[in-house]
Amino acid sequence: MSDRHFDQLATRFAEKIYGGAKGAIRLAVLQADLLEVLPERPLRVLDIGAGLGHMSLWLAERGHHVTLAEPAAPMLEGARQRFVDAGQEATFIQAPWQELLGQLTEPYDLVLCHAVLEWLAEPHTILPVLHQLTAPGGWLSLAFYNRDALVYRNLLKGHFRKLRNNDMAGEKQSLTPQQPLDPRELAAQLEGVWQVESQSGVRVFHDYMPVEFQSRVELAQLLDMELAHRRHPAFAGLGRYLHWICRPL
Repeated sequence: MSDRHFDQLATRFAEKIYGGAKGAIRLAVLQADLLEVLPERPLRVLDIGAGLGHMSLWLAERGHHVTLAEPAAPMLEGARQRFVDAGQEATFIQAPWQELLGQLTEPYDLVLCHAVLEWLAEPHTILPVLHQLTAPGGWLSLAFYNRDALVYRNLLKGHFRKLRNNDMAGEKQSLTPQQPLDPRELAAQLEGVWQVESQSGVRVFHDYMPVEFQSRVELAQLLDMELAHRRHPAFAGLGRYLHWICRPL
């Protein structure tokens, strides 16, 4: 298994991830969590695996100085165009995470690593790099594909053979991540290096709703309910993604 990039899937990524309610929920939860902790002053922000730049643009529009790092040229070009259209400036780096320490000379106040770990051959290997790139007293915004949610989804579908075979990877050209993360294993890898200050579930109920119910509900109400339940003790762990805000120790 090797790290997965999205050179040929930029358009499909945009449509599937951010073309509907799923992307709107994801952005709403990430943004709400960050608004709770970030100070008013401008921050130096690094977005690793920035994709099409949705989160980076949101931060740039709030006065932060943003650097986007993305290995897939089509994705980075899409992000660049998004910034141009919005009249915002940023620094754009086409590079995988393995090359960032050789190109960046100072750590950042805020590092975003959203939906990256689950596409890596060895997700734990990026963690020391994230620590070096985050300034003392800074923040790491870490969002990852939740293995528990995938197991639960397969249970609901009766895919018991897949579960017995531990078959969690998506198809080769699928946008289902190849390496969902067990949150307990990740927490153990962060222990002693990071303090996890907040934890939220992303799409804690939407993906389990029958399709006919998804199509009926108003987006504004859906967002309100997802935000209201993102930290509920019974539901947060069912989020399709988990969002942890961490501080370096």
